Amino acid sequence: MQIQDSARSDEFNDFLLKIGKLNYSWTNTESLLIHFIAGLAGCDKETAVIIFLTLNTARARLDLVERLAKMPRVKPEERDAVLALGREMSRLSGLRNRYNHCIYAFDPENGSTSTILMRIADRKSGIRVGQMNPIDTDAIAEIDDTLVRLAELNSRFWQTARRFGYPL
Repeated sequence: MQIQDSARSDEFNDFLLKIGKLNYSWTNTESLLIHFIAGLAGCDKETAVIIFLTLNTARARLDLVERLAKMPRVKPEERDAVLALGREMSRLSGLRNRYNHCIYAFDPENGSTSTILMRIADRKSGIRVGQMNPIDTDAIAEIDDTLVRLAELNSRFWQTARRFGYPL
């Protein structure tokens, strides 16, 4: 029994390392919005950093970049490139948000681990609280896939910033 508990503990530790990598990759990619704020708003990077840090959510920062891209003076090619990056970033935010806004449940009977989402889901005539999801091979595969997609997105952000001459 102790070997099984040790193996499950190792699996959970590996999972936590992946969550750390997910948060690092997300934060690293989100910080690239600074260059987009500077480029689209026509300000220096120092000013863009202050704007970025003043907005306290990833959603607010992304909204700002998307709104700046939609300004009439932004060429359609640039606007479309920035909005495509924003859409992909929004899609990838779901998994990160799920694991950052949950608690973990450990089943003493079978040793399994699950996440419990700490969010209220409003429905037409009621609410749903505490959605549980197992931490299993599918969950690990989803994190691995998201890590690959974040790395690709990060690269596309850099390419786009260079392409449109944003302050680097």
